[in-house]
Amino acid sequence: MLQEMALEEWIENRSAGLASVRPVVEDIISRVRAGGDTALLELTRKFDGVDRQGVEVSREEIDDAYSRVGSHLIASLEDAKERIARFHEMQRPRGLWLEEVEPGVILGVRTKPLKRIGAYVPGGRAAYASTALMTVIPARVAGVRSVCCCTPPPIPPLTLVAMDMAGADQIFAIGGAQAVAAMALGTESVRPVQKVVGPGNVYVTTAKMLLRDVIEIDFPAGPSEILILADETARPDFIAADIIAQAEHDPRAACYLVTTDRTLPPLVNRHIKDQAGELPRADILIQALKNTGYAIAPSPEDAVRIVNRAAPEHLSLQVRDPLSVLMKVECAGSVFIGSYSAVACGDYASGTNHVLPTAGYACTHSGLDVLHFCTRSTVQIIGKEGLGRIGDTVEDLAEAEGLSGHARSVRIRRNSGSNPME
Repeated sequence: MLQEMALEEWIENRSAGLASVRPVVEDIISRVRAGGDTALLELTRKFDGVDRQGVEVSREEIDDAYSRVGSHLIASLEDAKERIARFHEMQRPRGLWLEEVEPGVILGVRTKPLKRIGAYVPGGRAAYASTALMTVIPARVAGVRSVCCCTPPPIPPLTLVAMDMAGADQIFAIGGAQAVAAMALGTESVRPVQKVVGPGNVYVTTAKMLLRDVIEIDFPAGPSEILILADETARPDFIAADIIAQAEHDPRAACYLVTTDRTLPPLVNRHIKDQAGELPRADILIQALKNTGYAIAPSPEDAVRIVNRAAPEHLSLQVRDPLSVLMKVECAGSVFIGSYSAVACGDYASGTNHVLPTAGYACTHSGLDVLHFCTRSTVQIIGKEGLGRIGDTVEDLAEAEGLSGHARSVRIRRNSGSNPME
């Protein structure tokens, strides 16, 4: 149940665990580096209790999964896929744009997709077919040529179908830190990738952080969290439902209510008690609710300051004038405005991406989008007239820095009789 909790305590709760698992993760990475597929199969047997002959999922296994998933769920996956693709198509950058910023000086950017990425799709406590869509579809929209997915076995049929529908080239039955290590380092079966994306538990998140010298990652995306900013206009039953929705993800999920209305937390608690009894994941809820608290803000301005200090993964604004509050928010992974904007809509089918930075990283990282799967190169085309315009500045600064060769490389061109770019 909600209890009054200082923001610092809540922040500490949501960030706990990474340091404690580091030795275990380091050992797993070393085993995968040394043992390849053999180590992966041994770790799968140890952590997942599954014996497999190989780590890659066969086409026969994928086809069998389709036969086990009802047509109505296939239709729902298709609908979600279309909505997610539509939103991410809006983010697709131009491959090359150029603009003449002054006579003889053309500047621009060339954007190109990564060649191969790896997507981690969580498993274990729940089937995250939605994460398969959220990680693979933006990569495909960006133009990534090769996409592999890793997820813990046994893989639910719905997750297999979602990975295939989203466009994964290869699917591997590997979970945890060993999956991240396999995608980063490569094994006999898993070709290394340039970047690993996707959420996971503390072991997955720690592995991503430890392997950043080998690959790029999206950002730390650990156990789910939500901060709800509410005033006297908010509905306590809606707030309770959003808290439970995030709490049922993981025992380490963290939920926080910030309100200017002192009468609201007891009402929310009453609804949490009523609603939680109807759900099957009671053991997870009980643990996660220990990480759940509330704060009474003296004023709306103080409430926003708490939000920006927390930098939550999900921010729900259930206040009288949410758009004015939104303009004051500096740090949040994804914002849900108004009473009817359930966070679950963003988890599945509104179209926005649910792979978001957690544990305060929303202050420095953006949620997963098309640009995460691209690299950008600046481009310049400088003609003789343009060189004449900027040459003095370049030469003066180069000489001031003691780099006479830089200055000469411009001067020799300015003094030449012709320029091949004319």
